[in-house]
Amino acid sequence: MQEEFKKEVSLIEKNEFEKEADLIRIIIKTKEELKNANKNFEFADNDLIDYYIYEIKANQAKLNYLIKIAKIKGINVDFIKDMEYRFWEEDAV
Repeated sequence: MQEEFKKEVSLIEKNEFEKEADLIRIIIKTKEELKNANKNFEFADNDLIDYYIYEIKANQAKLNYLIKIAKIKGINVDFIKDMEYRFWEEDAV
């Protein structure tokens, strides 16, 4: 007798505002990861240079894609910058 796995958690459909808020959060997080990868690259040893180059390229490609999606959805880039500023202020507190 073989039991089948059944997912019991119901999926909650997000409304458009929640999807846009998630997209903005992901853009901010990706920008921060790109910034950190650039900092790490500056101080990398020979063995890690290739790794950080890959990480920078991957984060830049992801960021370009996310910004493209944001533009398609009509999200204002200035709004994202304002959200970044608020995000950094909250982290500082």
